[in-house]
Amino acid sequence: MPHAVPVALSLLDSRSLLSGAGALAVFLIIFAETGLLIGFFLPGDTLLFSAGVLCATSGQSAGHLSLAAVLPAAAAGALAGAQAGFWIGRQAGHVLDRPSRPRLASAIHRAHAAMDRFGVRRAIVLARFIPVVRTVINPVAGAAGIPAGIFTLWQAIGGLAWTVGVTMAGYALGSRISGIDRYLLPGVAVIVAASLIPVLIEVLRRRATRSRGAASEPPDQAAGPAGTSQASQPADSERRA
Repeated sequence: MPHAVPVALSLLDSRSLLSGAGALAVFLIIFAETGLLIGFFLPGDTLLFSAGVLCATSGQSAGHLSLAAVLPAAAAGALAGAQAGFWIGRQAGHVLDRPSRPRLASAIHRAHAAMDRFGVRRAIVLARFIPVVRTVINPVAGAAGIPAGIFTLWQAIGGLAWTVGVTMAGYALGSRISGIDRYLLPGVAVIVAASLIPVLIEVLRRRATRSRGAASEPPDQAAGPAGTSQASQPADSERRA
């Protein structure tokens, strides 16, 4: 008698998500990562790359996905998610003033810095390729009063470049290596590591800045009160005299 094996879905396991829900999982996770502040931890890059790899497997493979279904699902999730995040920022931008998590606070700062450095249009496109920042830049743009038409145009350009580019990179690799799905997890680990590089660079940069700032601070004026009390002793003796 065949045994039914339950499939446990894990939000952090891209292979489990893709095997269990397919293109629908791609849409939902990409939407949550780009549109909801609570979705900053979700594996967007990993999910897209893994989906592309699974699209390149044979139709008899257990994890095979349809490229014709994955690409529209990924693009729709990215575009709809970014637009939702923009309107959240437009309506409730005050929640960005005091983020509950340090990682979100750092990402919000980086989003503002990117818009100041590159301009709104380029920053919206480039943020798609930076984990966490792509989550917060949409509400940040909404709270900053960026015109909706400008935001929609450039988030669509960035969203399509990101989803199609990363998915097709996985598909290209899967097409060149036979049985790539057997090596999917090590490939996922590489993508996760690559996605964390910008975060690591930013952490190291902030630590270096903090260290330089601490080294340049003037010495503590702790001796001041003592010096003052000593200087006041002659004056007290003069008054007693």
